[in-house]
Amino acid sequence: MKKIISAVLSLLMLLTSFEVRAEEGKIMNKKVLVAYFSATGTTAGVAAKLAKAIDADLFEIKPEQPYTEADLDWRNKKSRSSVEMNDLTSRPAIVSKVEDMERYEVVFVGFPIWWYREPTIVDTFMESYDFAGKTVIPFATSGSSSIGHSGENLQKCAPGAKVSGGRRFAADVSVDELKNWAEEQL
Repeated sequence: MKKIISAVLSLLMLLTSFEVRAEEGKIMNKKVLVAYFSATGTTAGVAAKLAKAIDADLFEIKPEQPYTEADLDWRNKKSRSSVEMNDLTSRPAIVSKVEDMERYEVVFVGFPIWWYREPTIVDTFMESYDFAGKTVIPFATSGSSSIGHSGENLQKCAPGAKVSGGRRFAADVSVDELKNWAEEQL
């Protein structure tokens, strides 16, 4: 009888161990993409840390026409970024597409905050795919601006997706903080 009880307890401990490891690797069991737009390199750095932290694929949302420093001058109402953000129907062209987007279950979408929201090139990206049934998790970079209503905006661009409110990060966010946040999202 003692051997049977011992065997049952050993089996329970083994199953519990598997359950704990499965919970820790929750993100790893899903095919995850980190897609990002970065005008100055800040968002690219955070996206690379996030992809590494959660073992995800990485995709850069590259504009067909790269942004120059003058294009990014938010104080100039005639700069390219100002013009695009004043016309929220603007959809700047993107250089390439994600191959086999249908294989991803979870897509983290990163961007800098422009005028308290995602840049319109991110909307171009979102409207280029069918995100139905996928989980979309926005993340943004900014020194002080919040992510605002970007999650709601992305939801409008991706009907049928589950889009979270997202979170803003500073450029110096740690890999551990990104990993913990990503795991909380799922």
